[in-house]
Amino acid sequence: MSTAISLKQYLGSAFRWQEGRQLSGYDKMLLLTGMWPRPFDIYVLRFPEGSEIKPHTDPVSESEHYRLNVVIWKAKEGGAFHCANPIFETQRIKYFRPDVSEHGVSKVVRGNRYVFSVGWLKKRVAR
Repeated sequence: MSTAISLKQYLGSAFRWQEGRQLSGYDKMLLLTGMWPRPFDIYVLRFPEGSEIKPHTDPVSESEHYRLNVVIWKAKEGGAFHCANPIFETQRIKYFRPDVSEHGVSKVVRGNRYVFSVGWLKKRVAR
C-alpha cells in the first residue's frame, strides 16, 4: 500500500499505466491517493493475456490493510482471484485483508481483466 506522496509525485504518476508491483505482467493506474480520513489509494488494474499474480501477502507495519476489489471486466479465460480468507467475496466483489490473507490471480489465458481497487490502512488496536 502506498503511503503519503507529494502533489508533484501524484501528478507525475496519476492516470498513467505503470507496471504492477509483483512484476507479473499486470498494470496499474493510480486514480487517487491520500492520508485523510486514513491512508488510502484507488487504482484501476489491468491484467492482459499472460499476466498473473502468484500467491503472496502484502505486509504493512503498525496498521491493518484492507482492500476492496470490484471486477469491471472478466477475462474470457483465466484470471481468477484467489484469497485464503476473504472478508466478503462474490463473483465480482472481493473484500479482504492483503496483509494477512494470501491472495493472487491465476494466469489470464484469453482476453483481459480489469479491476477497480480501493485500499486503506487502519491503525491496529492494542489488545
